[in-house]
Amino acid sequence: MNSEALLELMVEACDNKRAEDIMTFDVKETSSVTDYYIICHGNSDRQVQAIADEIKDQAKEHDLEPLVEGYREAKWILCDLNDVVIHVFHRPEREYYNLERLFKNGEHVDGRV
Repeated sequence: MNSEALLELMVEACDNKRAEDIMTFDVKETSSVTDYYIICHGNSDRQVQAIADEIKDQAKEHDLEPLVEGYREAKWILCDLNDVVIHVFHRPEREYYNLERLFKNGEHVDGRV
């Protein structure tokens, strides 16, 4: 699966669990770590975990095993699929950390690739 198809699959996974304000960034030209970042948020710990669960389930259906950090606390869950890295925040943490500012040099990609 190429990185664009993986991006689309992961955006859909986030959307399936009603993640809010899904933003994607193409950082292929500026990052040696990944091709795309996705940032989204949920409004409760349970919703944040549900979004991460959906990401993991969709990845596993395509024989991918994401590295997941922060699941238990459910304030900021990182799901790393190498070509696509997803940050799933609880709303207050997203506002506080404001990761979008870090990717301002990356091309913003519409949430629906």
